[in-house]
Amino acid sequence: MIDAALKLFLISVFTIIFLQDFKERLVYWFLYPMTGILAYVIQASNIGIPVSLTNTVINLILIFILLAVCFLYTRIKMKMQFVNGSIGLGDILLFVFLCFTFSTVAFIVLLVFSLFFALLLHTIFKNKSSHTNVPLAGYISLFFASAYLLSMFFPPKYLFS
Repeated sequence: MIDAALKLFLISVFTIIFLQDFKERLVYWFLYPMTGILAYVIQASNIGIPVSLTNTVINLILIFILLAVCFLYTRIKMKMQFVNGSIGLGDILLFVFLCFTFSTVAFIVLLVFSLFFALLLHTIFKNKSSHTNVPLAGYISLFFASAYLLSMFFPPKYLFS
């Protein structure tokens, strides 16, 4: 019962991030740590603290490698500023706090599909928006909210272990 309530609250936070990022391209900073804390509590309650810590550390390492490669590509090849040039600070914060969500394999799969989801939504909505940048954190939040919503109907072993 508590697990379902936490998931619903996390889905609400993801939805708020989506709405703020989509409409204004600005998200309240405290929503990102809130997602990380809620997601970690859900993960730890399903599989235990030692395994969830291991998952989180591995996920953080993978995200830092991904961001480092993006940073080098942006600075060397594209010759532009990394933060607020090719990616927003909110997007980076979301990536970091998403590391607390799922086991490593599930996290990688969901992250890749969330990026494809973001690309698809941006392709659909780019002509209908006055903004030129992509609300990446919002689109990814919408995808992860959907993943948590679906996780309420399936055994937790598929996403957390």
